[in-house]
Amino acid sequence: MSITIPFENSYARLPDPFFSRRNPTPVKDPQLIAFNTELATELGITTEGNDDLAQYFSGNTIAAGSDPLAQAYAGHQFGGFSPQLGDGRANLLGEVLDTGGQRRDIQLKGSGPTPYSRNGDGRAWLGPVLREYVVSEAMHALGIPTSRALAAVTTGESVYREQGALPGAILTRVASSHLRVGTFQFFAARRDTEALKTLFDYTVTRHYPDAETPTDLLNAVIDRQARLIAQWMGVGFIHGVMNTDNTTISGETIDYGPCAFMDVFHPDMVFSSIDTQGRYAYSNQPNVIVWNMAQLATSLVQIMPNRDQAVTDFTEAVHAMPDVIHRYWLQIFGRKLGITNATPEDETLIIGLLEIMANNRADFTNTFRALGTEKARDQFLNPKDFDTWEVDWKQRLNGESNPESIMQASNPWIIPRNHRIEELIQAAVAGDYTLFETLRGALATPFTPQPELQPLTHAPTSDQVVRQTFCGT
Repeated sequence: MSITIPFENSYARLPDPFFSRRNPTPVKDPQLIAFNTELATELGITTEGNDDLAQYFSGNTIAAGSDPLAQAYAGHQFGGFSPQLGDGRANLLGEVLDTGGQRRDIQLKGSGPTPYSRNGDGRAWLGPVLREYVVSEAMHALGIPTSRALAAVTTGESVYREQGALPGAILTRVASSHLRVGTFQFFAARRDTEALKTLFDYTVTRHYPDAETPTDLLNAVIDRQARLIAQWMGVGFIHGVMNTDNTTISGETIDYGPCAFMDVFHPDMVFSSIDTQGRYAYSNQPNVIVWNMAQLATSLVQIMPNRDQAVTDFTEAVHAMPDVIHRYWLQIFGRKLGITNATPEDETLIIGLLEIMANNRADFTNTFRALGTEKARDQFLNPKDFDTWEVDWKQRLNGESNPESIMQASNPWIIPRNHRIEELIQAAVAGDYTLFETLRGALATPFTPQPELQPLTHAPTSDQVVRQTFCGT
């Protein structure tokens, strides 16, 4: 039994300050929970049998060509700057060129302590591993840029948290890269302009080959992040920890910790247990990403030949970002209403629906999915509020050619609801992975109704509501 991963590593060839070489710490008795065969094929990974896969995806066995390392980075966490963070419980095994020629990282998460662990054990427990597996794959199926889940294993060991002893697990995730805003901040904080220039060149080569200057790079990252945040808003997603070390240069969603999808719509919804001030609330995500891009800009200033002019140019780019986000937001929410190309005149209609949804405690996903059917008004405590809005909406759709198909392609039938994730975690801890398999199968085609799985789309009852989500550290 063996596995072949066509590693073609580049990050490991960067200078020493970028990372620390460190192998994963072996575990007692790894057992495979899930292996994403479709993604493996896309990555060019081949296997002969699967009995030993758990050994590879736990880090007990290092595949040929792997060059394990932990990446260094800094970051603003809830507004406070930490000059050194880094991969405290992750190992970058290496990179592959996938079947489309795109370079992808393969990383173990929960694989043991590293030089950046800050006295932590470097481990993860089963719950957060399954949450990230399910949610990241759901985001991919929704068409939202994201890291992916390649494999999950249990370790046969316990990890100890506030709840006591919990079953240990390791996630293998895949990303276009793990370069973060915090990676640039790491070197900027040290005034290491040589390393910043090296990082700039590496980033351009890997992600933005058309960018010739740091200004070009900043504008390109701003655009990708603006679109990403608008996409989050369009599915009611709340990341929960939008720290700069969790903000990728590639424009992918990464580091799923206390993330959640809204059930009842409210613009100020917060789930993360550590976000006590609502910094990363649903409605504040556009503001936070602008702030994060300002931190990237501040780092890039150091490698500009004319820093005064750079400050002027970068400030202009960052200040223009809210309008960029809004343009993406308008198009996404316009399509959720069946409008092919929404204009600023349509904003009143969109906001009008969101306001009555908030006032009537309407379910975000089910309301949008039900538009155009008799079930839509059933989502509202006072259906007459919806009836009034619906008159203007139907009048607006008179000019659209095929609004029904646009809405069906823009409004998912199913999302990974918080209470279902909690249910699958509890079942998995007890050794039953049935709901995990059922849910990830259903989420693979989120826009296609599956009548036999209809209960998975139901909003939680009062005793099922999940009010807080937690980090997996």
